[in-house]
Amino acid sequence: MYGTSFVTTAAAALVRRGRRLAGATLVYNTVEVVLALVAGLSAGSIALVGFGVDSFIELAASAIALWRLEEEQEPDGRSEAEPISAWLVGVSFLLLGAYLALRAFMALLNQEAPETSALGIAIALVSLVVMPLLVREKRRVAEALGSEALKAEWVQTLLGAWLSAILLGGLVLRAAFGWWWADPVAALLMTPIIVREGLETLRSSKSGARQVPPV
Repeated sequence: MYGTSFVTTAAAALVRRGRRLAGATLVYNTVEVVLALVAGLSAGSIALVGFGVDSFIELAASAIALWRLEEEQEPDGRSEAEPISAWLVGVSFLLLGAYLALRAFMALLNQEAPETSALGIAIALVSLVVMPLLVREKRRVAEALGSEALKAEWVQTLLGAWLSAILLGGLVLRAAFGWWWADPVAALLMTPIIVREGLETLRSSKSGARQVPPV
């Protein structure tokens, strides 16, 4: 009996930690969305705007993951509304990917040069530090609980870290060498990651489980 009580208490503590991590991601992404969109629109940066919109979509995805984490503790399983919400998130990712690809190609054809964005570089740097830390903690809790909700959370956060690295590269190349094409190329490099996330979110909206990308 003591052993069962200890396991239950430990699991409850892990669930609370998972909730805190998901909540912290929601708060961080909210701030990131606002700053990235302001910086991107001011500088005319396609990659930065795309990064901000992606973070906005991830807000909804994180909310769904937190919702799923709550429902994993209930015997009734997933609600009917959850798959629909996940489907909408998946479609949003796909639409963003299509928009970025089209917008980036047009910028390359027209040789549109964005302004240098110190704020954008700072956002990408901070994200590149924060995201891997969140990934590490979420992955530990997800594996300990066997939680599909938290697995979805840390995978999405990992993809956000990859996008941060691509964004930072594009912004730094633009600032350091004046390469106008670095920004649309960065947007193009983001596109397959975002599209993959959309497709995987659509798949998981049906099955409730998602694949883990190679790390």
